[in-house]
Amino acid sequence: MRKYRDKSPEEIIKMVTMEMIDRGIKLGRKKGRTLYISKTSGGKGVDINTLDARTESGRANLEAFLTPVKRHYTFSGLGEPEEKNAINWRVLNVPTGRRILLVFQVAFSMLLKGSPFKNKFFRWMGVHIGRNTEIMLFVWLDHFRPELIFIGDHTLIGAFSRVTVHAYEGCGRFRYGLVEIGSHCTIGAGTGMGVIKVEDEVRTLPGTTLSPYLLRVRKGSVVGWNPPSVQRAEEADSKDTSTVQ
Repeated sequence: MRKYRDKSPEEIIKMVTMEMIDRGIKLGRKKGRTLYISKTSGGKGVDINTLDARTESGRANLEAFLTPVKRHYTFSGLGEPEEKNAINWRVLNVPTGRRILLVFQVAFSMLLKGSPFKNKFFRWMGVHIGRNTEIMLFVWLDHFRPELIFIGDHTLIGAFSRVTVHAYEGCGRFRYGLVEIGSHCTIGAGTGMGVIKVEDEVRTLPGTTLSPYLLRVRKGSVVGWNPPSVQRAEEADSKDTSTVQ
């Protein structure tokens, strides 16, 4: 989407979080529920009504909460599915119109072969993609919030790979965050990843699962298997492995 273009990952996740907080306040009042947001995957978090940007105190609280901006956040308190006043986490995320459009866009994108047109199509959806990057057939880029996905220049995303920016944990709790893939990376076919930062010149072997095992993969690393073992670039000759944190 146009409003998310040419902005840094930190600016984007801040915008997304503010949008969800605003929607959550309105939905919570309508349903008679109190929603919470946390900077970690656990814990009760902060009552989002105290972060209402329509009030002076709320604006101050919101700015303080988002300073510094984190790579991921967790919403809770939406209620269990069978509760009459439960709030669906998908509804909290984006309006119905965009949600339906994204489902069809992602389904169509999976059938496209790696081409400049496919990159343009993903950019139209909101994904940030660099120059000369190739995204192969049946790659799934999360329709939850495509604007949270950043892919660098000269990178290859192999067929059947999966990139997700969110995880629903049940009982009215979900988390979301940034996925950043650097430049000159080779993401092997069937690689799966969630919220993560993959630095430049990283290679993953086919079928690798990166998240939730790793939050960051350092430049030049080779990652394979599940759970993954990681080989640093400078250690490749000695065949030593080490865990990247």
